[in-house]
Amino acid sequence: MRAIVQEGYGPPGVLRPAQVPRPVPAAGEVLLRVRAAGVDRGTWHAMAGRPYAVRLGLGLRRPKNPVAGLDVAGTVAAVGAGVAGFAVGDEVYGVARGSFAEYAAARADRIAPKPARLGFEEAAVVAVSACTALRGLRDAGRVRPGQHVLVVGASGGVGTYAVQLAKAFGAEVTGVCSTAKADLVRSIGADHVIDYTREDFAAGGRRWDLVLDIGGSSPLSRLRRAVTPRGTLVIAGGEDDGDWIGLGRQFRALALSPFVRQRLAVFFAPPRRADLDVLNGLIEDGRLTPVVGATYGLSEVPEAVRRLAAGRARGKTAITMAPPHP
Repeated sequence: MRAIVQEGYGPPGVLRPAQVPRPVPAAGEVLLRVRAAGVDRGTWHAMAGRPYAVRLGLGLRRPKNPVAGLDVAGTVAAVGAGVAGFAVGDEVYGVARGSFAEYAAARADRIAPKPARLGFEEAAVVAVSACTALRGLRDAGRVRPGQHVLVVGASGGVGTYAVQLAKAFGAEVTGVCSTAKADLVRSIGADHVIDYTREDFAAGGRRWDLVLDIGGSSPLSRLRRAVTPRGTLVIAGGEDDGDWIGLGRQFRALALSPFVRQRLAVFFAPPRRADLDVLNGLIEDGRLTPVVGATYGLSEVPEAVRRLAAGRARGKTAITMAPPHP
């Protein structure tokens, strides 16, 4: 089958097209015919092997699974032992190891029926980013109706879902983004937009009940200035926090939290079926819509990842597949 593989860590050039064997689903897995896949920050981390701590799980010198990709949407091609609730031909979405390929194996507890309202390209960009936004707001942030919520990094993959989810939970939402993406953030429901090229959200004296930081670059002290005295700060990104662990701000927040009145929360959010079911309901109700900013073919994955790493992506980027061979 056709796939995008990487045999080492590095820039997008390490990703290349190749012919590889079709995976076989293990017990508890299903085999998917991939119709579309999504590009997220996790794809970049896995490609670059940064922060270096990710290699402890992926492989020290090279990825154990050379096929790249996580987000996926497609149809069930085969069902492994012990799997119930899925049958060949079902349209599903979620997370699969190696989704940049014509076929990919996925754990049955990390996929769900594809919302009828979405096409495959839209469904393929939901799982990783929307589950992160959901867990950040609902679980770590404990968002409540009537709260004032600030989303830092509102125009990206996680951010576009976070704005919509915070609105769905009844909050008043302010999104932080660049000038070029302000229209996008307003269009998905933000009540207020702060252009970070013209205004510092932490310098104006305004504070929010809940701040969800996805940007990955603001120091902890700066973020705390934007939180009410008894408000909550949730840190979801650490991209610019060093090459080794990448979680320095999270560790500092955990260490400081017992000594301050503000709640400083961190979380880790692998997609799970229960979260996908919640997202399905919101999608079918029209309260959550994926923002597909660009679409690329399978051979163009390196360029799609390069665009994401450069900060040029709006919303999520989808990867489309030609109809897989029988």
